[in-house]
Amino acid sequence: MCRWFAYISPIEPCLLSDVLITPANSLSKQCSSHYLPGLLPHDKDHDLPHSPDALIRMRNSLLNMDGLGLAWYTTASTSYLKRISGPRPALYKSQSPPINDFNFRSLCENTETHCVFAHIRASSGSAVTPVNSHPFVFGRHIFMHNGSISNFASIRREMTHLMSFDAYCNVLGATDSEHAAALYMTNLTNHGTKDAWQETYPLSAMLAAMTKTVVQIMQLQREKEGHARTPNSLNFCTTDGTQLLAIRFRNHATQQPPSLYWSEFAGRTLNGKYPGHPDGKDLVNEQAIWGEEDRMGKHTIVASEPTTYDEKEWHLIGRNCALTVDAEGVETEIPIEYDEGLNAVDPSVGEKKVEAVQSPKKYSFWNLTS
Repeated sequence: MCRWFAYISPIEPCLLSDVLITPANSLSKQCSSHYLPGLLPHDKDHDLPHSPDALIRMRNSLLNMDGLGLAWYTTASTSYLKRISGPRPALYKSQSPPINDFNFRSLCENTETHCVFAHIRASSGSAVTPVNSHPFVFGRHIFMHNGSISNFASIRREMTHLMSFDAYCNVLGATDSEHAAALYMTNLTNHGTKDAWQETYPLSAMLAAMTKTVVQIMQLQREKEGHARTPNSLNFCTTDGTQLLAIRFRNHATQQPPSLYWSEFAGRTLNGKYPGHPDGKDLVNEQAIWGEEDRMGKHTIVASEPTTYDEKEWHLIGRNCALTVDAEGVETEIPIEYDEGLNAVDPSVGEKKVEAVQSPKKYSFWNLTS
């Protein structure tokens, strides 16, 4: 499956090469190798092939070689355009994997930012072309995804009917992920025009819009596919450059969603200005400017895989939970509430396709105007 990485901080910028290229398990290396503490064994005798979980083996045996995308926030336009205030995303996409893209390397070695999303793609069927690479930009908002919307072809048309006109027009590619992004922006702005994409919204509204998007997808699948529907893997992430929301979700009674971790400490280990090294405690960063006593500013990293090898720096986001990061950098993990009658079975692991009994549990779309 795909892999993605997000960094956000109210005060501490990162150099893109520090977080995306330098570490041994940086995103650019995750095209073919993986490090999943808490999900996979990691020692000289046990690794991916020894996992008893067939779903985990399948997800992590794929090569993420179908393109890359990078969106980082900059305030440059605020110096030139009166109508712009606050950070806006700059975007770079390629159909090449990062290890073969010298433009990506040059850009990363010379760019710092307080917020960045990066993504490497394993196509689930749509064309390998830059327009299908994540992240997807809607004004000041960006969106990326690891996983897949099951039965997407059967609900694609119905998804577009739920979108605002401007959100529909902003879908330039053919991926399930970009359609989910457009539906999320429709819900976030209450069917607003593209002018509404320049606004910021409370984290409660972002979470409500994301929950509504997930529920709408599952409802369409139940309407179109009935008992033949299969589970989704929806590791979505979105930001406006100052706040971040990520979810780790799979609508199955017992299966784990794809891996997703967060850290409030790893940014210091990754930052080349500070002592320490992402690849091991015994390694020395000889280029460090600051000393052991110097502290790094508040920051949060959310990533498909840890990019440092100190497991204590990372937390595995709970199954079917959301992580919110507010403008001050405060992280909160929240369970996603939904009707569990929308869960699906997975015939690939021998489960029978039977219609689930509707759960009496109710879900809420929250108050989008709060």
